[in-house]
Amino acid sequence: MSAAEYTIRKKVFALLHGHFEIFNAEGNQVGYSRQKAFKLKEDIRVYRDESMQEEWMTIKARSIIDFSASYEVVSSTTGETLGVLQRKGLSSIIRDEWIVLDENEEQVGTIKEDSLGLALLRRFASNLIPQSFTLSDNAGNEFAEFRGHFNPFVQKLTVTVDEDCPLNPFVPLAAGILLVAIEGRQE
Repeated sequence: MSAAEYTIRKKVFALLHGHFEIFNAEGNQVGYSRQKAFKLKEDIRVYRDESMQEEWMTIKARSIIDFSASYEVVSSTTGETLGVLQRKGLSSIIRDEWIVLDENEEQVGTIKEDSLGLALLRRFASNLIPQSFTLSDNAGNEFAEFRGHFNPFVQKLTVTVDEDCPLNPFVPLAAGILLVAIEGRQE
């Protein structure tokens, strides 16, 4: 049973900024983000809505242009680090994989692309097959799913988080935003 479901939408033809809209399972917009283009060090700010008055969280790269970049998920209200998402650079060339760390920088899980065969097909033949990912703990128990949707004009990813997910709810949501922002850049 899922505790939360979000759909993240990014318009493909936004020229200088990546605009992300976040919707809940009922279709209500619950968040908004705008990613600046041409930044050497990623700094994504997530707000409650498009007015950008109330900031939820930030997703910050720890270093400049890093093949295996680490992204810190920080609560904007408390300033606390909620978790860290680290891209496995070399292995992500073939099949995308991320390491998930908790607020104490302990590895608590991984995010992996659905299958090697589909990953290879996506890389070399077509981007018509949407990406899907699973967030699993270190024992292999799955507690979140990220499903891409095919649409040539809008990039969409649905994030479904199980109620027994031990992570702060912002961490899987931040992972979904990064998957749309970073992985979407490769297409």
